[in-house]
Amino acid sequence: MNYLPGTASLVEEIDKKLLVVLRDGRTLIGYLRTIDQFANLVLHRTIERIHVGKKYGDIPRGIFIVRGENVVLLGEVDLENEHNLPLEQVNIDTILELQREQQLEREAEQERKKKAMAERGIHIDQAIDDF
Repeated sequence: MNYLPGTASLVEEIDKKLLVVLRDGRTLIGYLRTIDQFANLVLHRTIERIHVGKKYGDIPRGIFIVRGENVVLLGEVDLENEHNLPLEQVNIDTILELQREQQLEREAEQERKKKAMAERGIHIDQAIDDF
């Protein structure tokens, strides 16, 4: 196997099933159909996988175009072990509700931290405005 520099190394991944993690935290799984010199990707039969704890749900997305600068991680899916996950698959409505609950918990935790810091004389909003 010869080493190909930069985006050219992705040519070997065309028509393979890939997992792509984006900068905004979303996880996509789909078949790589094409790439360009900027590492922009076209994924086919794409799903968006949402994880909450030990549960996950898949949202069908179809053909998905991903701008190369938004890719954080890209890896090939092992088709032989793809269904041997130690996770429980749930329907879309359930995983979206779990995701909303998780987000509310994170926001509440941030508020608790902000309040604790304010009690100690550290004001986050003021510190950010100073910059």
